[in-house]
Amino acid sequence: MIELGVMEQTITAKIQIKPDNQARQMLEQAMSIYKDACNFVAGYVFETHQLKQIPLQKAVYDDLRDRYGLKSQMACNVPRTVIAKFKSNKSNTGEWIKPDFKKPFLVLSFNRDFSILANDTLSIGTLDGRIKVPFSRKGFEKYFDKKYTFGGANLIKKKDKFYLCISVTYDVPDVQIEEINNVVGVDRGIRFLATTYDSQGKTKFYSGKAIKQKKSCYVEVRKQLQQRKTASSRRRLKKVGNRENRWMNDVNHCLSKALVEAYPAKTMFALENLKGIRGATEKVLKKYRYVQVSWSYYDLEQKLTYKAERKGQKVIKVNARYTSQMCHKCGHTHKLNRDHKKHCFCCRNCGYRSNDDRIGAMNIYMRGVQFIQNYLNGQQSDNNNQGEQVCPDGVQSITPRCNSTPSAKKMKKGRRSKDRNTTG
Repeated sequence: MIELGVMEQTITAKIQIKPDNQARQMLEQAMSIYKDACNFVAGYVFETHQLKQIPLQKAVYDDLRDRYGLKSQMACNVPRTVIAKFKSNKSNTGEWIKPDFKKPFLVLSFNRDFSILANDTLSIGTLDGRIKVPFSRKGFEKYFDKKYTFGGANLIKKKDKFYLCISVTYDVPDVQIEEINNVVGVDRGIRFLATTYDSQGKTKFYSGKAIKQKKSCYVEVRKQLQQRKTASSRRRLKKVGNRENRWMNDVNHCLSKALVEAYPAKTMFALENLKGIRGATEKVLKKYRYVQVSWSYYDLEQKLTYKAERKGQKVIKVNARYTSQMCHKCGHTHKLNRDHKKHCFCCRNCGYRSNDDRIGAMNIYMRGVQFIQNYLNGQQSDNNNQGEQVCPDGVQSITPRCNSTPSAKKMKKGRRSKDRNTTG
């Protein structure tokens, strides 16, 4: 029997610290100066385009120490912070975008800038020396076990409370493809947030009706605020946007958790590769465009991936082409097989009928099974092991193979397009 390997996973533990008045002033001073130092280095990088760590640190280290009074480790952390921000802000055209650090914050290194003492106390380095600050472990007790390793941390202030966001690394089981004993196809959508089909032939629907309605409410509120065009309405608009982001983040957390907990270890989730989906959804009617474009598929994918890895499960991506148009039984592919208004799939070849989202999940499931078969047969993926298996004709299909349907542009103008049986 093959034993499970291990792999590292890193998450962020957000713990609240409770400084007294004197410690609070020292932390606020350090955070404000660190922010100013980051803006200074950002200006230097924007002018010189220097993004290499060592040359940049040598160029600005003395200024950070003398002008801003930062400690040695803090002066080393500032260039790293700025470089990371520049790389995340880089545009698709390669244009340099100067980041603007507005809110005070402080980046700390474990066992150098901060350390954990007994009795739930932290030792944190400031510009005027170290201070001892109590903290709360509520909700994060398990991360203080020896099997978890602490890394860097960000000190932030939110609603007059201080939080230390610590990077935590730990080992999780790394399940191999040979060990997979259950495959789950997951079709993501709007009417149903997720529709699953597993190796036991069971289908589960996760309704998105309430989510869609609440998003519509946010759209209406945003529309009203935009029409006012006042300073207060713009501030309110930003708060509403942040609230919507937090709410959607929570929805994806709950959904990914429900998916992971519904299946045992050694399960493989197969997802559609939705790269480029934004360009396709922008072609819909304007009144439906916001809901289509703003749906956070990628965020759900990221949360599902790390939660699945933690439980000894795996997530892969497969080709998304024709998953909602191909019959699960005979392989016949045609866009008229699916009725979008009635949310029904009816094969024009064999007559098989089912829910259209369920058909998508079934086809994704079959592509996940095909991925495992190809892997075991030594046919590795050509897409950097992303699990994206593509047939020579561009359509991933089950046996019997199916060919793609001719596009409307290739049909003669004025002729009625006939239903073509594309089963090979």
